[in-house]
Amino acid sequence: MSDSSSPQPQPGKPGGPGRFARSENGALVLCGARLADGRTVDVRLGGGRIEAVGTAGSLAPQGARVDLAGYLLLPAPVEPHAHCDTALTADSDGPASSSPEDVQRRTTEAALLQLGHGATASRSHVRIGDVQGLRSLEAVLQARRSLRGLADLAAVAVPRVLTGVAGADGLAMLRDAVKMGATVIGGCPDLDPDPAGYVQTVLELAGEHGCPVDLHTDGDDPARLARFAAMSGGLRPGVALGPCAGMARMPRSVAARVAEQLAAAGVAVVCLPQGDCTGLERYGSRVSRPAPVRLLRAAGVQVAAGSGALRDVANPVGRGDPLEAAYLLASLGEATPEAAYGTVSSAARATLGLPEVRVEAGFPAELLAVRGERIAGVLSLAYSRIVIHRGRVVARTSAVREYCDSAADVALELPRQSQR
Repeated sequence: MSDSSSPQPQPGKPGGPGRFARSENGALVLCGARLADGRTVDVRLGGGRIEAVGTAGSLAPQGARVDLAGYLLLPAPVEPHAHCDTALTADSDGPASSSPEDVQRRTTEAALLQLGHGATASRSHVRIGDVQGLRSLEAVLQARRSLRGLADLAAVAVPRVLTGVAGADGLAMLRDAVKMGATVIGGCPDLDPDPAGYVQTVLELAGEHGCPVDLHTDGDDPARLARFAAMSGGLRPGVALGPCAGMARMPRSVAARVAEQLAAAGVAVVCLPQGDCTGLERYGSRVSRPAPVRLLRAAGVQVAAGSGALRDVANPVGRGDPLEAAYLLASLGEATPEAAYGTVSSAARATLGLPEVRVEAGFPAELLAVRGERIAGVLSLAYSRIVIHRGRVVARTSAVREYCDSAADVALELPRQSQR
């Protein structure tokens, strides 16, 4: 007795739905997929894009085919807030290794774990400075190159201090990081003696290079958040703040005013439903809720959801699963299942500056097929997944649950007993 619910990877079978299909002309047809609106369709992919969407059986049999009967086909999620350089270090004896080889290995493994969950792109925050200098960033950039064709990885350069005498070295190193290939500038202004000065420095450098900005803040100071928003307003390609969990502890009227200020400035918020990425107070008596997503979205703020820590000191059981982040938002009542999925897909893509994805002709072929019929169901129990990046299958997870014979007999007996 079996069903596709428990994560037991199985080898691919010829013609099976999890097959790594290829064809000489590069075309791929996804057959019998269910869409979120209830339609069952065939989808033809080519050249990294969706070429056509038609009713089931209507598309000519060109190229390889993947049977998606029983699967829900969705725009692929992305991971907007990762820390790949420190990922997978929770089990280390003593301080985790920061050698470039270990950082590159951990980054690659973390990105592949996220890809297996469905995230075809991710943004990873990388600390620079101190004794490590730029070596961790260099290792992450090397991992990015090795992942090309499987997943897209953007690196955020994160200096500790940018103001005063001590900040001069941090600023010089930040400039070098951008030259090396860091495409986003970030950091935690709350740790700098002059938070506003830190933000101003980041915004000025980002303006010089046309880089996005992604800053860490707990967000428990409404005046500071308002000032960040005022300083950031109008910067393009954009500013993101996260995780902003402190907003959940503000009086609702105060949080609403802050949300309006963030919306007016065009600042996005990246919340972390699985927990903060610093580990502060995680084991204490106060475990904070994520940022108030429903309130922020009502004010017009673009809200993305990320996973944050992936099995490091901040969260030794972090999964790096976008669908879990969406599940937690829905289970906390911060979003409907559909809106929660949007925070890890459409909103997360927009926050990262990636092209929009729809299951329609002409859009990028960045897709996730999940065993199930509706978004609420796949957020609740979604193990079997097929991941498509740039028009080809790049990852799959097949899950099988089995019961022993006696358990099966009990399961069959229950309906008869209930009718008595």
